[in-house]
Amino acid sequence: MEGAIIVNRISTLALALAVCVGTTAMLKLNQKTGDGRQTMDARLASDGAFRDGLYVGRLAAQQRLPMHSPVGRWSTEKDRWAFEAGYRHGYSAFLSNAVKE
Repeated sequence: MEGAIIVNRISTLALALAVCVGTTAMLKLNQKTGDGRQTMDARLASDGAFRDGLYVGRLAAQQRLPMHSPVGRWSTEKDRWAFEAGYRHGYSAFLSNAVKE
């Protein structure tokens, strides 16, 4: 009878430990990958090349320069793409705000 109680307690302890480890793993994985609801705008807003493009695009629009982004400032294709996206967004946003006013 005592052997069954010990086995039952060990099984309960093992199950509780497995639940704790599984929950911790799920939470850690969710932190790394995010919950999937983060938008592309939020990801780009934290990118330096995108923010630089926003700034340069706004300046170009304020000075009424043609829409031509200097992507050569960035060495990787990913950064060039982000800069170009930021430039276009900043340029267009400035012009659309100017039209509304």
